[in-house]
Parts: sequence; C-alpha cells; structure tokens
Amino acid sequence: MSTISRVNQADSAHPSSEGRESQPLKVLVYSDDADARNEVMLALGPRPHPDLPPIEYVEVATEPIVMGHLDTGTIDLAILDGEAVPVGGMGIARQVKDEIFNAPPILVLTGRPQDAWLATWSRAEAAVPHPLDPVALADAVVRLLRERVALTR
Repeated sequence: MSTISRVNQADSAHPSSEGRESQPLKVLVYSDDADARNEVMLALGPRPHPDLPPIEYVEVATEPIVMGHLDTGTIDLAILDGEAVPVGGMGIARQVKDEIFNAPPILVLTGRPQDAWLATWSRAEAAVPHPLDPVALADAVVRLLRERVALTR
C-alpha cells in the first residue's frame, strides 16, 4: 500500500459571510481506502456551511503521514476512519490526544452506530457511523469547525 498525501484546495478566494476573504480550513481525511476518503469529501463539499471559510482537504492513507501533518499544527479538523487498516482511526485519535499539544478536534468514522463508545474511549470529539449520512457528517463537521474557528481565529 502506498502512502498518499494529496491536497485538494477549495476556492480560497471565496469571501466569508462577512464579505472578507478568509483562509481555508485544513481538514485531514484519513483512510486506507481512497473511496472512503472521496465519500467524505463529496459529502462535505468545498464549503459545508456559508458561515465558515472553505475547506482545503488533506488526504492521507497511512498513520505516519497523519501524525506528520498533525505535528505541524496547521490542521483544523481530522476525520479518521475507525475501520482503516493496519492502524485504525480510533487508535490514532487516542495517540494524538496523548501526544500532540492543542491537537485539533477529531471526528471518527465508526463501523456501526454501536461503536460510538469506542470513539469516546479514543477521546474523539465526534463520531459518525457507516454508512455515512451526509447530513449527520456535515452537522458534526460544522459544529467542530465552528468551535475551532472560535478558538484559533
């Protein structure tokens, strides 16, 4: 399996709701499955809510690359696939919360709704089960990004 780190930049010149230009929010999407990463990005689109800046996606397929990006402090939200192999998103989430000061919020994609307790163990701020509901995913992402923007900008 190869390591993938591809950045898809949304329209960063799109003005915010206040009419000012804004920096895009960086959202890391981790899964060993390219289809799962694409599903997340398609569900959210380039701007999940008009009150938020556009999103710049950082696609990642391996755990070392996730940690490298998160260590930079430039990621605003991490979406981690709990079903990824060989390293699942819940284990990564817990490691991030233990090792990275001021870690970004984390949303974990669980295999089923009953796995939400595992997301709690991982210290992720939110969990959305498979199959992905685009509305539930967008609601969770918007909530987490609003909190992040309020704290960092």
